[in-house]
Amino acid sequence: MPPQPPPQPPQPPVVHTPAPRPPRRVLRAVARWTAAAVVFAGLGTGAAYGISSMERTDVPGLATQDDGRWDYPRLSLPALPAGSPRPFTEGNTGEIHYTDPRELLLPAPAGASADKKLTGGWVSTEQYASEYAEDRRAGLRQALRDQAVRHIAARGWTMPDGTSSRVYLLRFQSAASAQEFKDAEIGSGADGGVPLVGAPTTDIDEGWSDSLASAVENTSAELFLEPAPYGGTQIRQAYVVAGDILALIVHEKKGGAAAVPFRQTVILQNQLLG
Repeated sequence: MPPQPPPQPPQPPVVHTPAPRPPRRVLRAVARWTAAAVVFAGLGTGAAYGISSMERTDVPGLATQDDGRWDYPRLSLPALPAGSPRPFTEGNTGEIHYTDPRELLLPAPAGASADKKLTGGWVSTEQYASEYAEDRRAGLRQALRDQAVRHIAARGWTMPDGTSSRVYLLRFQSAASAQEFKDAEIGSGADGGVPLVGAPTTDIDEGWSDSLASAVENTSAELFLEPAPYGGTQIRQAYVVAGDILALIVHEKKGGAAAVPFRQTVILQNQLLG
């Protein structure tokens, strides 16, 4: 019988060794860079000061495609004069808007016909007072002189469905002056205060939720509507206080002014002022 080969030594078992983990300091560095990338992305978005024209899912309670919202152009804040702060930044104690108020007016939506009197420029105190009941106009004009209102800018338009819209921006010497005029002269609260022409009585807009009211920090918005029966035309009105600027927003329409485009208008104007 031929000689047998000597037995082979046993093979060592195969051990699957996991790849070495990166040092903890590397992991921490990666985490820091990832967080930084997210922060810079957010800053890049914010620096553009872009304001959406209200995408359908942006605003609570106004999220369906065919809800009657108007097609506003995409909005952005105008540039500030060199070295001027924004109204709610530290150090701007008067909460002054250094941007020309005409550039802060909401533009008209698509399909609108421009108001020939309210073209986006300056208007007189008489024009602003003409929105109110005749027996209250003299008092409002005097109060505007007493509070030394600096400028009033206004824009108006009419939509194809007949809704008439008007926006007034009253710029005062300071946030305190704007609030004083609103509280002492307009006096809105449980109702719209000094009545507008054609709307002798008003109620609070109960559909204006707290989440919408607080959507723009450092500002306040109050919405009112003329209750039924309102005759042929219904009026909706709102006041926005944003630093040294008081805004009056009015929608009126024969047969009833729709809630959704009115609240949309208020939110967008509020965003421009905040």
